[in-house]
Amino acid sequence: MKKFNSFPSNLPISKLLLDNHLPVDTKNLEVGQLQELADEVREFLLYSVANSGGHFGAGLGAIELTIALHYVLNLPEEKIIWDTGHQAYPHKILTGRKLQMDKIRQLNGLAAFPSITESPYDAMSVGHSSTSISAALGMNEGNKSQQSDHKNFAVIGDGAMTAGIAFEAMMHAGHLGNDLNIILNDNDMSISKNVGGLSNYLANVWASKTYKKLKSSGKQALRQLPYALHLSRNVKQSLKHAVMPGNLFEDIGLNYIGPIDGHDIPLLVKTLKRMLEKQEPYLLHIITKKGAGFEPAEAERIKYHAISKIEPTPKSSSPKFQDIFSNWLCHQAARDEKLIGITPAMKEGSGMVEFEKKFPDRFYDVAIAEQHSVTFGAGLTLSGMKPVVAIYSSFLQRAYDQLIHDVCLENLDVTFALDRAGIVGEDGPTHSGNFDLAFMRCIPNLTIFTPSDENELWLALNSAYQYKGPAAVRYPRGSGVGQPITASEELIEIGKSRKIFDGNKCCILNFGVLLNRVEKFAQSNGFGLHDMRFVKPIDEGALNEISQNYQYIVTLEDHTTIGGAGSAVGEFLHSVKSEANLLSLGLQDEFPVHGSRNEILAINGLDEIGIEKSIKNFLN
Repeated sequence: MKKFNSFPSNLPISKLLLDNHLPVDTKNLEVGQLQELADEVREFLLYSVANSGGHFGAGLGAIELTIALHYVLNLPEEKIIWDTGHQAYPHKILTGRKLQMDKIRQLNGLAAFPSITESPYDAMSVGHSSTSISAALGMNEGNKSQQSDHKNFAVIGDGAMTAGIAFEAMMHAGHLGNDLNIILNDNDMSISKNVGGLSNYLANVWASKTYKKLKSSGKQALRQLPYALHLSRNVKQSLKHAVMPGNLFEDIGLNYIGPIDGHDIPLLVKTLKRMLEKQEPYLLHIITKKGAGFEPAEAERIKYHAISKIEPTPKSSSPKFQDIFSNWLCHQAARDEKLIGITPAMKEGSGMVEFEKKFPDRFYDVAIAEQHSVTFGAGLTLSGMKPVVAIYSSFLQRAYDQLIHDVCLENLDVTFALDRAGIVGEDGPTHSGNFDLAFMRCIPNLTIFTPSDENELWLALNSAYQYKGPAAVRYPRGSGVGQPITASEELIEIGKSRKIFDGNKCCILNFGVLLNRVEKFAQSNGFGLHDMRFVKPIDEGALNEISQNYQYIVTLEDHTTIGGAGSAVGEFLHSVKSEANLLSLGLQDEFPVHGSRNEILAINGLDEIGIEKSIKNFLN
């Protein structure tokens, strides 16, 4: 493997990697040429991501595996289901998309993850983790029903393997006993450092010198004996269970192979070909290095999970909302020893690194286990603690039953910090938090805050934490508007809005961080403006007064208009038989494309120009 210590500044010249490289071009090479191809892919990936930004640490570690899979499979008839897709950049480069990599994660460019609408070589659109085994099993059973002998491979990282759905799929596969190929790409990382029993189990397997030594020496001795193949298999199984009692994967019905070096292309090709000959469920355990071949990424794997586009002069910006949460969490924890911080594998993204350093005994990273994170918080509450669950809005979707059944039904005092609410931007529809108001607003007992800036976020977090019941505070990805924090201990009265100014004819009701986009327009036109602060309970007193004093009411939210804040206002106006006219501005009833946050908001008419145009048309 060729090593790099910096990003290439010029477009690399490739001998084997073609501009429109397809899997058939890889299959036409000799096995001895594949590492050279891998080196060229690695160099180009470094160059392209430096110019476009994006995920690349996991992709660097999966280059050799990608090439081996392309070499032995007949794509696109046979499928590779990537999990979660962070590792699929080399796959994109090698499936005819090399020259489009400079526009990845940009408006009208390539998606950040595999997408079935983008290429026939992408077997499934993925962005959330741990879905590959279920999908591959379904594809295989479908092939079986149609008498097709096409092979499919699920490639799942050891971080994604911690989620319950992965084990549900493996147990189903073990029960069926039919053809299924799983590759466990073990790099000891997801985005944050992997934690939990499975991570420790895999580490122990890899570190077991006894097993590797016995396996190797046993092969040499058995070659001299009659019936060696049959005997070797039996002895191998006995050794596994003697050195690794209760082999996890074989105990649920999978044939386990490995661990093997995931950067050894000839070994990968040989092993994959043998798996293709079998008609049973197999799991191949490979060991790779996240960031492989790029020395800075090998040394700092979390930092180089993904990078922004490298700019000559980085732009200064206001603190990110996740940083405001981080500061608040540490501040509050210093005041209340019962505060417990929980994250499902998003310590860095949710801003909990500093909290872990200062309060390690009160920090829990539960791995990619969103359902568990919520019910774990419920259990902590029942024991007298004060949990704060920091979770992306789109990831809370995976724990909806737990939110309802284990927290809200029992009216438990759990605080949810919902990062990445609303449009996320470059990561596209899988990560956009467009639906949380709709799916939370219908749940009894749950209080929902929609802060409009950094100081309001601090106030909301204070108030949610002190509130005796379940409460969720939603805020977007990225930087705020530059509003300084002035309210270190202040609280908001639950269900009460704040009036920005009075006006005539039209009143704008803001829910969330779009307030600064409408404030000047409202003031210059003499419109009323309220920052509603809450979606639930909504300020009915203010709404009743507004409905009596204004002919036109406009709601503004970074959320789908179906079931969101505008719907809540409409329901109230209907209940009081108001004659006021209502316009709800928010996200359209479609999954957003990828691009910058401002670009996607503009597409939805939520930039300043779009908002003004919609309101003027409404009034006319």
